[in-house]
Amino acid sequence: MSVYTVVSQGELVEFLKDYDVGALLSFEGISAGIENTNYFVNTERDGRQLQFVLTIFEHHTFDELPYFLNIMAFMAEHKIPTAHPIQTLSNGYLKELKGKPAALVERLKGGGVEQPSLKQCEVMGEQLARFHLAGQDFSGFRQNDRGLDWMKTTLALVNDFFDAEQKQMVKEEFELQSGIDWHSLPQGVIHADLFCDNALFSGDELSGIIDLYYACNSVLLYDLAVMVNDWCRINSTDPKQIVFDQHKIDAMLQAYRSVRPLNALEQQSWNAALRLAALRFFMSRSKDKYLPREGEMTQIKDPAVFERILQIHRS
Repeated sequence: MSVYTVVSQGELVEFLKDYDVGALLSFEGISAGIENTNYFVNTERDGRQLQFVLTIFEHHTFDELPYFLNIMAFMAEHKIPTAHPIQTLSNGYLKELKGKPAALVERLKGGGVEQPSLKQCEVMGEQLARFHLAGQDFSGFRQNDRGLDWMKTTLALVNDFFDAEQKQMVKEEFELQSGIDWHSLPQGVIHADLFCDNALFSGDELSGIIDLYYACNSVLLYDLAVMVNDWCRINSTDPKQIVFDQHKIDAMLQAYRSVRPLNALEQQSWNAALRLAALRFFMSRSKDKYLPREGEMTQIKDPAVFERILQIHRS
C-alpha cells in the first residue's frame, strides 16, 4: 500500500520549484512499500534527464524526519551505497506537500531481487557490516519504534483474529523475548527493514540500499537477523513450503563477520534474534491484513510467511 496521498501534476510542478532539478517530464505512483506514499519523478535540466523518488511521509512528523534523511546523506558520503536526499533551495532536505512532510531523493540504478544469488547474499552481508561500522560515527539518535513494546501494542489489536495455536505461539515468543537482555548486545544505527526489495542490484553489484525510514539505534544483531530472514530463504507460493538455504545463510554471515565479528553473546543470541525479527514482521503484516489502511494502490503482504519463518526458528 503505497499511494495514500494523490498529487496532481500542477502540485508537483509547484513543489519542484524549490529544487535545482529542472522541469517535470513525468511522474507515476509506486505500488511497492507499505507505510509512505512514493512516486517516481523524471525531470529535464540542461538537456539531461534526471530521475528521482519522491516520498510523502504519512506518519512521521517534520521533527522526526531529519534523522532518516541525515543518515541517508551520511552513509552516501561515507561510501555506503545509499540514495542521497536532494537539498532544497530554501531549507534542508524536507518540504511540505499537501500538508505533509516530503523529500526528494536520487533514484538509483538497478532493481530489487526476488531470488537472491549466493553472491548477492555475500555482498549484502559485507555491506550491512560496513553500514553498522560507519553508523558508529553518526551523531543522531532515534529509538526503535517497532520494538517489543510496539509489538505488544499491535498484538492487542490483532489477537482476536488469531486462532488458538497462533495465540499460544505468540504468547510464548513474547515471554521468551521479554526475558532477554537485548541492551547488553552491541548497539548502533540499523536499517531495520533491509528486505530484498530495499536493495538495488545490477547483476551481482549492489547499486544502493534504499528506504531507510525505519532506521533507528538498536541491536545490530537484530538488523542482521531481519536481513537473513528475507534474503536466505527459498520462497514458495505456499508459505508452509518455505525453507532456508543454509549455503546462503553461511555466505551472508561469513561476509558480515569478516568485516564486523560477532562477540560471544551475539553468537549465543542468534536464534533469539531470528525469532524476534520474524515476530516483528508477523505482527506488522497481521495488522496490515486485518486492519488495512485505505490507499490509492494496495499491496498487502501475507503474514503467513513470517508465521512460517517463526515456526522454523522455534523448531
